[in-house]
Amino acid sequence: MIKIHKFATKEQAAIEAASAGARAIVEAIGKNGRANIVLATGASQFEVIAALIGHEIDWSQVTAFHLDEYIGMPETHPASFRRYLRERFVSRLPTLGAFHFIRGDAADVDEELRRIGGLLDKHPIDVMFAGIGENGHLAFNDPPADFTSTMAYKVVDLDERCRRQQFGEGWFATLEEVPLRAVSMTVRRIMASKVVILTVPDERKAEAVRDVLEGPVTNACPASILQQHENCQLFLDGPAASRLTR
Repeated sequence: MIKIHKFATKEQAAIEAASAGARAIVEAIGKNGRANIVLATGASQFEVIAALIGHEIDWSQVTAFHLDEYIGMPETHPASFRRYLRERFVSRLPTLGAFHFIRGDAADVDEELRRIGGLLDKHPIDVMFAGIGENGHLAFNDPPADFTSTMAYKVVDLDERCRRQQFGEGWFATLEEVPLRAVSMTVRRIMASKVVILTVPDERKAEAVRDVLEGPVTNACPASILQQHENCQLFLDGPAASRLTR
């Protein structure tokens, strides 16, 4: 089930999401001696990551991954998720145990899927930080999403609405520059996370939020699958929750 937390502002939602995630990380370290986490990127996660790194966590016992990366994207590009996470997360946590990046510009994408997937196989996810796309996507699993793949990561095609969102958020100068494909963590692997911390701000995502929470579980709205997760917490601001009817 999805437990909903609503706040007046996106800053409040992000702070509370980070606090919930931090508690789950500390709990995992206390139970297992280590914690494995996954971070999302994009505009919805700015405040979450900024708040998370301020918590008292033994980061030396944390291994981190990220959800997705564009294929063919060099780390020097402003839209690179590796760059995003190095600048906002890794560089600010000098004691971090490890961060395993997806090399979207790897010469052999299949080999990169085996490499990063093999690493994730050895690190069951304790805490997943994620968002929801304007098209209801989860990571870069755009509709109609694959709910059955047993791979850790796979190559996916990005639909036009997803690409327009990336352009609209200012990551690219033109729509044509937005890549057509990406490496994404699969839906089943996301669902295998013990805890999912979902943060969704802004009115532009209100329709997707309504469909995720009030619609059926369907690959036409990929994040709706989280209705079936045992421990998913959703943090919304007022505009993102504005179309909910119950």
